Amino acid sequence: MSALIRTLSRRRLLQAGAACAALVGLSRKSVAADDRIVIGFWPIASGLPLYVGLERGIFKEAGLQVEGAKFASAQQVAEAMIAGRVHGSANGTASAALGLAEITSPGLFKIICSNPSNRHLVLDQFVVPKDSPVKSIAELAGKRIASGPGIQNVTLAKVILEKNGIPNPQVTELPIGQHVPALAAGQLDAVYTLEPTGTAGRLKGLTRVLEPGVISTYVLGNPDAPWFGGSASVTSAFMREKPELARRYVAAYSKAVEWVRRNPEESRTHLDGFTSIDASLVKEVPLSGFTLYNEFKPSDIEYFQKFFDVFTERKIFSRKLDVKSLLYTG
Repeated sequence: MSALIRTLSRRRLLQAGAACAALVGLSRKSVAADDRIVIGFWPIASGLPLYVGLERGIFKEAGLQVEGAKFASAQQVAEAMIAGRVHGSANGTASAALGLAEITSPGLFKIICSNPSNRHLVLDQFVVPKDSPVKSIAELAGKRIASGPGIQNVTLAKVILEKNGIPNPQVTELPIGQHVPALAAGQLDAVYTLEPTGTAGRLKGLTRVLEPGVISTYVLGNPDAPWFGGSASVTSAFMREKPELARRYVAAYSKAVEWVRRNPEESRTHLDGFTSIDASLVKEVPLSGFTLYNEFKPSDIEYFQKFFDVFTERKIFSRKLDVKSLLYTG
């Protein structure tokens, strides 16, 4: 947990209090001692509903005391859920990391919202230095390649490279905030990364996007397919111990999602401070979609299942996970 990102603005110090408590060993009993709801998040653009809910007072209007706990990786969020240090995850928390947590601790959580992305709802991408001669992912054979931290990012990066004819690809884990500087410094030739990295590097004149929406294209086999790479969730312990509070939180989170949908441009302003992107650049960041637990179509579940099955086939998941059973039902 020592790798937690600590660069928070003054206006979010109160929100970050829970994160600090979590890192010094907050126990399940102490978290549940009052009506605080602590939600872990990884600071990427798709965590927007949580940021909006906190800053626009949507949770407060519902009579809820919600606090955001900022972690350096999705794995840390999942570990905190297992340890009982947080009550759930925000959108943007890697779905595969949650899947591994479910295998470690069966019945750990339920998904309340996932963020689909593809070539139109851009989240995932390969990025290279601005002046790189590379024109396609297939040309990255033998190059120095990195991905974001965690098993989901590394595995997906390798699958994409393999699908482009690169056998036994080597991928280095690197915090997302270091992707643009490493490319600009010539330390890497390419990265598999998530927004806002591609936008920030492009607007600073340091990098360019080689190809967006790569998971839908190469892992799901359809560039328009929804890739549910990140998910918001609530823990089963929270639902069991405080069912009414959990229901109110899910309803308020759903309201925050609706607010983002109705006000996409204004929503962008809430990326400042929660993510690494500068306030001057937030208008350029592409927004991912959001699918609430009661909005999943059969085809959505099929694509989500296909994504999870990749991890089963590669023996990263020790057993098959049924996506449908992981969805919140109220």
